[in-house]
Amino acid sequence: MKNETGGVVAAVDLGATSGRVMIGRVRDGALELEQVARFPNGPVPHNDGLHWDFTALYRHIVAGLAEALLREPAIASIGIDSWAVDYGLLRAGRLVAEPFHYRDERTHAGVKAVHAAVPFATLYQHNGLQFLSFNTLYQFAADNQLQCADRALLIPDLVAYLLTGAEVAERTNASTTGLVNVATGEWDAELLARLSVSPSVLPMLTDPGARVGTLSGDAQKQVGAPVEVIAVGSHDTASAVVAVPMASTNAAYISCGTWGLVGVELDHPVTTDAAREANFTNEGGVDGRVRFLHNVTGLWLLSETVRAWEEEDGARIDLSELLNAATRVAGKIALFDANDPRLAAPGNMPARIAEVLRDDDQAVPVTREAFTRTIVESIAQAFAGALHTAGELTGREIDAVHIVGGGSLNRLLCQATADRANVPVLAGPVEATAIGNVLVQARAHGWFGPDATLETLRAAVAREFSPARYEPRGGNPG
Repeated sequence: MKNETGGVVAAVDLGATSGRVMIGRVRDGALELEQVARFPNGPVPHNDGLHWDFTALYRHIVAGLAEALLREPAIASIGIDSWAVDYGLLRAGRLVAEPFHYRDERTHAGVKAVHAAVPFATLYQHNGLQFLSFNTLYQFAADNQLQCADRALLIPDLVAYLLTGAEVAERTNASTTGLVNVATGEWDAELLARLSVSPSVLPMLTDPGARVGTLSGDAQKQVGAPVEVIAVGSHDTASAVVAVPMASTNAAYISCGTWGLVGVELDHPVTTDAAREANFTNEGGVDGRVRFLHNVTGLWLLSETVRAWEEEDGARIDLSELLNAATRVAGKIALFDANDPRLAAPGNMPARIAEVLRDDDQAVPVTREAFTRTIVESIAQAFAGALHTAGELTGREIDAVHIVGGGSLNRLLCQATADRANVPVLAGPVEATAIGNVLVQARAHGWFGPDATLETLRAAVAREFSPARYEPRGGNPG
């Protein structure tokens, strides 16, 4: 099913709580997605800290790709995206250990070591990244095995390596490491030297749309065909932003799942003192665009709270029913700082949110529906603050915000964001990351014509997906 106007590709889309393998069918500019596999993901405690069960994750990926090939034997290529910053170390071509999870506490020591060598203000001029204690350069500083490794590969690049044997670093995800120069888009040699990171541990950078390699060896046998792997926006947010059908040049986006990535798309980075002080980041986008954004803790707060309640009850909670009940909560809504560092680690989230509320002289909600409403409104308040700051820092008057990803299905969150930001919210598509992954592959095959731009791809999204619209209701949201 491959010709000049369309064909079939596979998208591997890995999130912090689950992963999927999707089939993407593109025909004459139209797009269709089919999920063929979904599997769990999450932190696993080891003696030395939190890790990912990457071995199981890779096994699920291969099984999903094999199923995709059974359903569509003419799959033209595979694209891989995932969360950012985490990596695996290779020695003599083999994975040294299961990759660390970004929420592991080892990163705190790494922060001190990095900032002792390079003050944060200087660091920001080099890499343009907001301070997040788990960024890769801090993890490197805390990693006692890095000096013994031949190569460090970010998660999607590690998957690609195991499939093809090719060692590359896709640029959108590499930009989140803190080791890419924000002005040149290349590995920052001066920064590497100051942080005592050997350049040899970092692979060659490659662009979205580039051919990475072809399935070989055991991977080819297990999947069933020598399919090509094409680099996409391998940071999942970069792929998601590809699929945001921007309503205007002043539209903002929120890619909302475990995290809420709140920002605007720019042609050039903003590395002013004001941007640094506001903790805004300049991450790489597809086609050299800049994702100027701020990380806000997203639905992690809600999912961790619900998980704690389910453990307490010994039974599953219907989230849609809980959210519907939360919409009916009346009166003043208690709010907390969704980005409070005390809420970053897993475990006992309701008690820790209650502690944050009490420390801020806020009443702790008594019922679960009221507690849920507080969580959702607090996330929305954080979104609204980040949107306001993004507009100020870029001189843009934001006139709409697109919420894509799983958060676009949360009607309470979408309406609360519209109310608190006082701009219309356009919700969807929910599968933005997989769509962006598929579209970049399709463009690489020429299925959108020889001169297809990001705007061409977004026009295809706009034709296929009608967003839900939430208008701000005005007044005091509570």
